[in-house]
Amino acid sequence: MSNTHQERWTRVKGRLRAEVGEDIFSSWFARMELEGVDSDTVRLSVPTRFLKSWIQSHYAERVLACWQGEEPLVRRIDLSVRSAGVRPAAMAIRAAGAVAAVTVRAEPPAGPIAINGHSGPVGMPAPSSAGQDAVGGSPLDPRLTFETFVVGRANSLAHAAAKQVAAARRGDTVMFNPLYVHAAVGLGKTHLLQAIAWAGNAGGERRVLYLTAEKFVYGFVSSLRTQTTLAFKEVLRATDVLLIDDLQFLQGKSTFAEFSHTLNAMIDAGRQVVVAADRPPLDLENLDDRVRSRLAGGLVVEMGSFGEDLRLEILQSRVACARTHHADFDVPAPVLSFIAKSVTHNGRDLEGALNRLLAHSKLTGQPITMELAEREIRDLVRPQEPRKVKIEEIQRIVARRYNVSRGDLLSSRRTANVVRPRQIAMYLAKTLTLRSLPEIGRRFGGRDHTTVLHAVRKIENLVGNDVSLAEEIEAIKRELQE
Repeated sequence: MSNTHQERWTRVKGRLRAEVGEDIFSSWFARMELEGVDSDTVRLSVPTRFLKSWIQSHYAERVLACWQGEEPLVRRIDLSVRSAGVRPAAMAIRAAGAVAAVTVRAEPPAGPIAINGHSGPVGMPAPSSAGQDAVGGSPLDPRLTFETFVVGRANSLAHAAAKQVAAARRGDTVMFNPLYVHAAVGLGKTHLLQAIAWAGNAGGERRVLYLTAEKFVYGFVSSLRTQTTLAFKEVLRATDVLLIDDLQFLQGKSTFAEFSHTLNAMIDAGRQVVVAADRPPLDLENLDDRVRSRLAGGLVVEMGSFGEDLRLEILQSRVACARTHHADFDVPAPVLSFIAKSVTHNGRDLEGALNRLLAHSKLTGQPITMELAEREIRDLVRPQEPRKVKIEEIQRIVARRYNVSRGDLLSSRRTANVVRPRQIAMYLAKTLTLRSLPEIGRRFGGRDHTTVLHAVRKIENLVGNDVSLAEEIEAIKRELQE
């Protein structure tokens, strides 16, 4: 092969790099090699069948166009898989419509692919054109790292578990799999998952992929439409750490099935899965029992609401961050204390309150005072909402009060010392939660909704006639709502 051909190949790679960007080029084209040039045909090779398949599906026309930019006479590109001693699989890319014809003659093992991104907020390199980035990771916010995460009593266990996942090395035994983090909106779930992703990207040893549930659905549907489902599956299963955010938004029967297969394949292969959602696994009604059970079989951690002390620490941390860009931004300590005491809903409201004060400071040049803060954040001061009660809490507290186990409440036992507490727990689930009768029945060992209805009516009748029982139930309610 002449030096002229090699020089042209170098220029072609430069064209590709300029068009798709450094991350994508490194992932899909860095290991592509020029095998030879014959008349109007260029012969290229890649080390794995997966790379060949992906380039065929997404970059065939672009590779040919880049060659034609250097050598207009090129009409065809043959892409093969390098495999010693075996005739490679070949792909023909023709100029007329850039039709690719593939004949698979070998099954070389798929090698690793580059997933970690090191220059900017990306979960992994993705194809650039819309509809073709089936396995592109969701964007990462560079602010959401472990360094900026404020730890308090409400989130310390989740933070410690996330740090353990992030610090693990390839080949280490996976301790928590899956790690399932749940919390209400704005309490730091996404921050923790993205912090794991950034830590993995910085280390570079493991392949880390962060996806929102929406992105997972989009990627799977796109792979079905473009007939690249196998590539989609292979990329997910090739990751060392898969992070799925907002699982409650997963939709579609086929998507549920694919998520279930991915979850099982990764856990069985000893690869780390981390999931975040706004409710515990058993409350995800869209998922089937097997998936809920698999999710609940790992480490399930709840991130609680922020206390006033933690809210104040978060505000102080955010002010310090803001000062790196706005050195004159100053919020008096009494104002920060007022915000921490008044804005109680979630961390995003705290962020919004500070952003308003920062905007006022920069746009008007006036100092931040208590009067200003009271005026600017008054719509963020929400009335205290009653605490949301969970069925698991009801079962736990009722079981403890009546000296039975939670398993007894869910079992088929019909002894008197179990039946009455079970009926009380069902009654409380109906009166203190928004769950339907069928859902409550399912959460009590798969019982029929008529059983729940009978329990509710039974306790209602007893409460009207038994003062002692009524007082017991009121005491349980107070404990649940504290």
